[in-house]
Amino acid sequence: MKGFGWLTGGNDRELAETKYAGRESASEKAARKQKTKDRATRARDVRAAARAGQAWEDEDRRRERDRHR
Repeated sequence: MKGFGWLTGGNDRELAETKYAGRESASEKAARKQKTKDRATRARDVRAAARAGQAWEDEDRRRERDRHR
């Protein structure tokens, strides 16, 4: 069966040390992408919280001004 030698198995460690040396593994890539996604989500949430807090503060100041008129 010529051409199907890869099906018989082989030395995975040897392949990892030679052919795939220096390449990012699929699990490393997935972890990196998740970390980046988590950072973006956190940054978006922080901005939203800051906007909500600022809106509350602005409204509170407006109410105080109106109360003292």
